Amino acid sequence: MPKTSILYWIICMLIFGSFAQAAEDFPGRVHKKYKMVPYIELDDLYAKRKDMVVVDARTPFEYDTLQIKDALNIPLSSKSFEDEVLALRKQTDKPIAFYCNGHTCMKSYQAVKKAMAVGVKDVYAYDAGIFDWAKAHPDEAVLLGKSPVDPKDIIPKKAFHAHLLNADKFSDLATNGDANKIILDIRDAYQRAGVGFFPGLERWTSLSKMDKVTAYMKKAKEQNKTLFIYDNVGKQVRWLQYALERHGVKKYYFMEKGAHGYYEMLGDASALQ
Repeated sequence: MPKTSILYWIICMLIFGSFAQAAEDFPGRVHKKYKMVPYIELDDLYAKRKDMVVVDARTPFEYDTLQIKDALNIPLSSKSFEDEVLALRKQTDKPIAFYCNGHTCMKSYQAVKKAMAVGVKDVYAYDAGIFDWAKAHPDEAVLLGKSPVDPKDIIPKKAFHAHLLNADKFSDLATNGDANKIILDIRDAYQRAGVGFFPGLERWTSLSKMDKVTAYMKKAKEQNKTLFIYDNVGKQVRWLQYALERHGVKKYYFMEKGAHGYYEMLGDASALQ
């Protein structure tokens, strides 16, 4: 094989490998909805953090639990999101980086799209998210009001996974006829779009309505009920676990991969787009 052909083959393989890796690690980067959304890597954001405005697009509850130090909070679910971003742009001409939980969380991309749609320029999605940031730069993160973040104060993955059920098992236990349970769909309204999985059995709320969520937690503890909770992609529930443990709730389960896990179980690829 000629050297030029070998070189061409190697370049193609490297490009394909990079694309496949991005699709696996950062699905938003290759998703057709977000192909025009510029993103910024973790190391790049850290190096430029003093010259950028960092915005947390998650709910206030998630933001209050763990955040990038000095980040602002403009929840994507807020009806005033666009107005707040426009007001922020009037205050500064610095680049703006939006973040959420990371990797499979699409809120950072959605925030950039919304900002761009109303004419805000120089905006980026920091899509590695808060988990990667806190792990790499604990001195530049805040956990429950404290910084630097002490790794022992973060609920370990093992403790989180102990409360995870795949969608099939979650559905079986949530609908087995035992009334001693409470099912909560905590997706944001725009994620839910009026569609729940357990009609007549589940309650709808969100982390932006923590008073309501807390009331359900207290009710579950007082009445010895088991909580079955799911979100959109299985990320928001990690923050809810801090509140559950703080309130002494021990009987609870999360749906692995959230609503996306349920759609995967059904084989509904269109719902995952």
